[in-house]
Amino acid sequence: MPDGRVLMVQGTASHVGKSVLVAALCRIFRQDGFRVAPFKAQNMSNNSYVTRDGGEIGRAQAVQAEAAGVEARVEMNPVLLKPEADHLSQVVLLGRPLLSARARDYFALKAQLWESVHTSLDTLRSEYDIVVIEGAGSPAEINLKATEIVNMRVARYANAPVLLCGDIDRGGVFAALVGTLELLEPEERALIKGLVINKFRGDISLLADGVTWLERRTGIPVAGVVPHYRDIHIPEEDSVALDLTDAAAPARVVLDIAVVQVPHISNFDDFDPLAQEPGVKLRYVDSAESLGRPDLIILPGSKTTIPDLAWLRQRGLAEAILARYREGGAVIGICGGYQMLGARLHDPDGVESSVPSMDGLGLLPMTTVFAKTKETHRIKGQVAASHGLLAGARGAPVQGYEIHMGRTTGEGVTPPFQIEDRSDAPITAATALDGGMDASGRVLGTYIHGLFQNSQVRRAVLESLARSKGAALPAAGRDLAVDQEFDKLADWVRRSLKMELVYQMAGLSRDYYAVDTPGSPQEGSR
Repeated sequence: MPDGRVLMVQGTASHVGKSVLVAALCRIFRQDGFRVAPFKAQNMSNNSYVTRDGGEIGRAQAVQAEAAGVEARVEMNPVLLKPEADHLSQVVLLGRPLLSARARDYFALKAQLWESVHTSLDTLRSEYDIVVIEGAGSPAEINLKATEIVNMRVARYANAPVLLCGDIDRGGVFAALVGTLELLEPEERALIKGLVINKFRGDISLLADGVTWLERRTGIPVAGVVPHYRDIHIPEEDSVALDLTDAAAPARVVLDIAVVQVPHISNFDDFDPLAQEPGVKLRYVDSAESLGRPDLIILPGSKTTIPDLAWLRQRGLAEAILARYREGGAVIGICGGYQMLGARLHDPDGVESSVPSMDGLGLLPMTTVFAKTKETHRIKGQVAASHGLLAGARGAPVQGYEIHMGRTTGEGVTPPFQIEDRSDAPITAATALDGGMDASGRVLGTYIHGLFQNSQVRRAVLESLARSKGAALPAAGRDLAVDQEFDKLADWVRRSLKMELVYQMAGLSRDYYAVDTPGSPQEGSR
């Protein structure tokens, strides 16, 4: 067995804060001089990321790897499930699509998947001082326990000490923690070494009696109470976060941007940088009524483009988008949203749906044909267009990544981006240009995820929108330094947890524990 240490974070339910807590612990261990890597055996999410070698993993594990200061790799998330429809998901194994399976069929794959899971964990443990493991959902899902490969089976395999995390903000945290423990087998419960109460609001001293009761009732120490935060910006893992968004609008709204929350939205954190810009109100909409009259409509990525396009029509959103465009509004489509902007979509092999063909919104004279081979690349390039939404940005650098199974072609449009590097592969004339922009410059489509992370592109789009309505944007805000956000998160969590207990759980030397200077790196070596 590899000798790298392990520490696992499990939760009483989904969205209790496991992913962010793992990211914080990765940064803390990194600050304290350890080589650390994240790991999640199985992730179910359409929010994904492309590794350097072109593999696809959950976006959360890429964020955690960034917090750890290491390159994201497929071993950090060997199994990724991308929901395509009810009871149907694409199974991505070690970064590559394996097949699409229904829930019942998926169980037959578990032996094959488990082999990749424990091999990946062993590999990481052989290369890092500590691996911080994230569970999924709850370990007490009775109907799933016999075949699960992400919670207690991983903990038992690695003999991993577990922090069990509950969300007090949603209510019932004591029942959730105690109930979860009651439903575990004795050997599983024995692995739970600490409890964490997450997302607490208010006067923490008022929780003292509850913490005392919890420790007496369970015999397990409460490793900490982590307060709710608002001013730390870490990408969320799941689209459920969009339903819980309570961010206030800026004091002075200059631009209203509406992102259409399609049922199978993917990579929704593409738009986080827009929400941080002064004068910009970013909101997610799912009906014609809630759309209103925004300055910019964004059609995001989608795991199932044709079904989500049909949903747009059923909800009246397709016509509302076209009407807003005719009024002078702008429309940007990313990946699946780009495909929807075209004239026609074809899926002859049933790659994404059972519908062989469908009309697009017709805002770009382009056709998409879905192929069986998925394109997953990191890209570098520059802005090639010089009008409309990208006026003044020609030549600006662009970085991002592509994840798509469609090939989009057409004539009579301006390609907005020129690709110069795609996964270190040779660039040909056929692959050198990306996307399409109409003559008005108010419709832009691209396959580039992470587009708005590029500050020059983001600012060009926003300033173009403001000029078109005779308005002026406030001065550009300072780009978020993600590394500093991780440090802020680490400091927040370090001050909230009993770190000495966490280090004891992980079996790491206390010499690295920053007792007096939270958030500061420690000198030394193992």
